[in-house]
Amino acid sequence: MSDLLRSIGVRFLDFLSALGRASLLWYRAMAGLPRWGDVALVVKQIYNVGFMSLIIIVLSAFSIGAVLSLQFYTQLARFGAQDATGVGLALVLLRELGPVVTALLFAGRAGSALTAEIGLMKTTEQLSIMEMMGVDPLRRIIAPRIWAGLISLPLLTAIFSMVAVYGGVVVAVNWLGADPGGFWSGMQDGVELWEDLGKGMVKSLVFALLVTWVAVFQGYDAPPTAEGMSMATTQTVVISSVLVLATDFLLTLVFYGDF
Repeated sequence: MSDLLRSIGVRFLDFLSALGRASLLWYRAMAGLPRWGDVALVVKQIYNVGFMSLIIIVLSAFSIGAVLSLQFYTQLARFGAQDATGVGLALVLLRELGPVVTALLFAGRAGSALTAEIGLMKTTEQLSIMEMMGVDPLRRIIAPRIWAGLISLPLLTAIFSMVAVYGGVVVAVNWLGADPGGFWSGMQDGVELWEDLGKGMVKSLVFALLVTWVAVFQGYDAPPTAEGMSMATTQTVVISSVLVLATDFLLTLVFYGDF
């Protein structure tokens, strides 16, 4: 029993230590807005983590929108309410699936890439060399990647929702023969700017902070070995996914719960 309690205590202390290092890393990297000379670094990282993730985002969004539209239409048609397919599709995408699925895909593609890149720089002592040259790696390497994630993920979320809606239109209107007027008018009447779109974008911004923070910390804190990099990359995807799902529940409770 004592060994079990000791093991739990050690793991808890390790967790607190890692949380402290991660918080210090984020504070030191994000202390102050990016300078003019850092804009090029941020733009380059937006291309790496944002633009390079577009293909998987678009393909996944179209497939999910098509499947949701098919499910909504076939079930609502049993009650003669197939015109509600549009509003149901839009609300599910804007409130939940858009931010959550985009964040999970972003963690798997861009988050793991960030961890591997920073971990490799640490393994090859590039970060140490930068410090010896008087260049702060937190400002030069970590901060641009965090800013790029904060900018890219909300934009990818918006693209995901738009493509998913188009996929729903293709299935419901063009294939199943739903009335296009009812589809679009129901969506227009049922979707509110802040309640649905705005709160969904707030979720995506919070997810962007969590995913990029975990990714850069795992790479920066990883042991400089091949095994350490492999473990850090895996932990990035797992921890980011769990945080996104848990945070989504809390944010949904705050935004839409009846208190």
